[in-house]
Order: sequence, then C-alpha cells, then structure tokens
Amino acid sequence: MVTHAKTHTRQLFKQQAKLMGNQFELSVVAGNAHWADSVIQAGINEIRRIEQLLTTFRDDSETNLINKCAGIVPVKVSRETFDLIERAQRISGVTQGAFDLSYGSVDKRLWNFDTTATTLPDKQTALKMVRLINYRNIVLNKEYCTVFLKEKGMRIGFGGIGKGYAAEKAKEVMKKMGATSGVVNASGDLTTWGYQPNGKPWTIGIVNPNAANTVLSYMTVTDMAVATSGNYEKYIMIDGKKYSHTINPKTGLPVTGIKSVTIIAPNAEIADAMATPVTIMGIEAGLFMINQMKDIEAVLIDDNDRIYTSKNIHITK
Repeated sequence: MVTHAKTHTRQLFKQQAKLMGNQFELSVVAGNAHWADSVIQAGINEIRRIEQLLTTFRDDSETNLINKCAGIVPVKVSRETFDLIERAQRISGVTQGAFDLSYGSVDKRLWNFDTTATTLPDKQTALKMVRLINYRNIVLNKEYCTVFLKEKGMRIGFGGIGKGYAAEKAKEVMKKMGATSGVVNASGDLTTWGYQPNGKPWTIGIVNPNAANTVLSYMTVTDMAVATSGNYEKYIMIDGKKYSHTINPKTGLPVTGIKSVTIIAPNAEIADAMATPVTIMGIEAGLFMINQMKDIEAVLIDDNDRIYTSKNIHITK
C-alpha cells in the first residue's frame, strides 16, 4: 500500500514493487492518498505490461520468439518492440557496439559470477564465447515490422535498456492521469518530473562505490533521468584485482578500471542504455563520446576513487 498521510496538503506518496526482476519505487506528489494510490497503480501496471513484452522468462514473449527463430526466419513483432529495438540499434552505432542488444548471445558458461571463479578465461576462449554478439546481425524490416537475427544461436535481451524504458513509460502514464510531480526509480535508474512537495527540485545521490549505502555526492534535478552502472554490486576478485560483471562484447573479458558510471539525460531509456557502454569504453573514450552528445552528462569513478565528470556537470559533496 501507499504510505498514507493527511489529505489535501501536497505530499509525497510512494510504493515499492518487485518488477522486471528489480525493486522499483514509484512516487507521486499529491494532496489525496486515494488518488495517489490509483496513479501509482497505473504506473505499476504499465511496467508489468512492458515486462510481459520484453521478458525472456516467458516462452511466448516477443523477445523469446525472436531468439527462437534466430538464423531461421524473421519474426513479426509489435510496433512498440520494433521501435525500441530500432532505437537500441542507433545507440549501438553511436557507441561503436559497446551497447549491443545481442549481448544475450554470450555463452553463460563464460561468466556466471559465482565467487568460486579463480581465473579469467584465456583470450581465445573468451572471443569464441562472444562471437555471436554483433548488433549488425539484427536485421530490421520497418515495412513488415519484423526482426531477424542472422546467426543461429544469437539472442537479444533488453537488460541494458528495458528498465529505463519501463520507467519512462510509467512516468508517461502517471503524467497523463494528472500527476504533475513524481519519480519512478527502477533500482537506481530513475526518471523525475516536477518538484518535491516543498517546491524544490529532486535531490539525487550518487552512491559511493566502496560503501553501497553511503552517498558520495548529490545533484538536484527535475525533468531529468539518472542511471548508474557499477561494479560494486556484482564482481569477482582474482589475484586481488576486481573484475566487473560487465563484459566487453568485443573481447569477452570483464571490464576493469571504472567502479561506477552515472549518466544524466532527459530520458531514462537513454540514461540506462549509455551507462554500460561508457563503462566498457573507459574514462577517456567514454567522456569524449558523452561530451559530443547534446543534453547528456556523466560522472565516472575510477578504481582509485578519482571522480571524472563531463564538461557541463556540477556535483556537490
């Protein structure tokens, strides 16, 4: 249930829900608890709808149908799924393949991130495991609204963009119902609009990668989205070195050097999709790319806890 409080004064109502395998929290500023509840419920229902569309845990989802027919036949999908894949393909182009929906093709035996792993696979094995990752082999036909994976065994997955997309769609539904202010937080990928009940912008904390429950710095935002990708939650230690759960799709080896990347963008889908590629590209190339892009900013923390930011960003400690 929504956290209740006195009616009529505008205040923040929030509710948590487990969706898309993640903890979501939807918040809305309202003067009435009952109305707030219905708005948040509509947001949750929208995220559930998207989960059914994109999940790989249901045999009949569009994602699974595309994957089943890899190397065999194009699959007709809803315009919504098609458009999302098309936008993802554009991001793959911009990031030179550091973002890639066919990341799902990686052989699961390569990286299961159990703590028993004591060595990295050799370079040849790693390359073999990622040979099917290639966004150029996702063939889209706009006229027929079909998706075709060229190679047998290829798989796509929306892990890198789905949460952000769902957050953005939930926000859209809540705004249509008249919610002038709120936050949809998809397990750290969040989108904000309007203002807090006190009229101030929303305050977003950037997590300290060395102590997950502490905040390194704060930013104030409104009508913006923020997404963070970090190795502080999932990683393995080999010979005293930390290896991220993020795999470089070109080498099959885990990324090192960056503890966390936070992206600030007008839209949660883009913020979500850009966090991983910047991690893969590394500080110099990642920041160079972000600085070429309009309305997108980044905060990076390297393995030595140095903070790097794109050119227009201001953070406070």
